[in-house]
Amino acid sequence: MTLEIIIVIAGLVLVVPAIVGLLKSEPRGWGLSSPTILIVMAVFGVGLLLYGGFAYGVVSQRGQLEVPATAGKLQVDHPVQRVQITSPLDGEAVPCRVLTMGVYPEGHEEDIWVLLRPTDNMLYPQSDHTNTSFKRNGEWQVITRYGGSLHEPYEVIVFEADAEASAFFTATLEEWKAALFFPGLTDAEMPAGAREVDRISVTLAENCRGVF
Repeated sequence: MTLEIIIVIAGLVLVVPAIVGLLKSEPRGWGLSSPTILIVMAVFGVGLLLYGGFAYGVVSQRGQLEVPATAGKLQVDHPVQRVQITSPLDGEAVPCRVLTMGVYPEGHEEDIWVLLRPTDNMLYPQSDHTNTSFKRNGEWQVITRYGGSLHEPYEVIVFEADAEASAFFTATLEEWKAALFFPGLTDAEMPAGAREVDRISVTLAENCRGVF
C-alpha cells in the first residue's frame, strides 16, 4: 500500500465520523462530540483527501506524461522493404530517454521489440505502456531508456517477435518491474520466436546512471 493511499484512508477516517457526528450530535462542550472538534476533524480530513488524491494522481499518471527526446532521422525509400530503425541515427549520441522510431513494410504482422545492449553485454527489452513498439501506418516507435555512463556505447537491436516471444518479453518486464531489479537477458535466454532485423550503435550524450 502506497503512502498516498494511506493518506486518503486517514482522511476518510476523519471525515466520515465527523460528518456523522455533526448530523447526529448536539453541542456537548469540548468533548469529542463537540461541533468545533468535529468541524476541525472534517476540515483536516478533507485536506488529507485532497492531498492524497492529488499525490496519487501525479504518481499514477507520471508514466503517461513522459515526453521523450527525439534524435536524428533517417530518410528511407518507399515502398518500405523491411523493418528498420530510422531514429536515432547510427553512431549518434543520444540522451537518457529517447524515442526510437522505424518503419515496417505493408502487411507486416509480427510484434516489433527494441532491445538495448550496453557494455555489460546483456539485453534489455524496451517498452512503454503498450509493451511492444507502437505500430501504425507503416511506422513504429518505442521509448528507449538508457542507464549508462557518459559516452558509453550501446547497441540498439530490433527484433520481430511471434506471439510466444512477445509474451516472454512482456512477462519478463513485468517480473523485473515487480522486483525493481533489471538483470538483463543473456543471448541464451532469448526466445526462439524473436528474430533480429536491424541494429545500430549509439553512445550516451550524458551520464544516465541512476536516472531511471
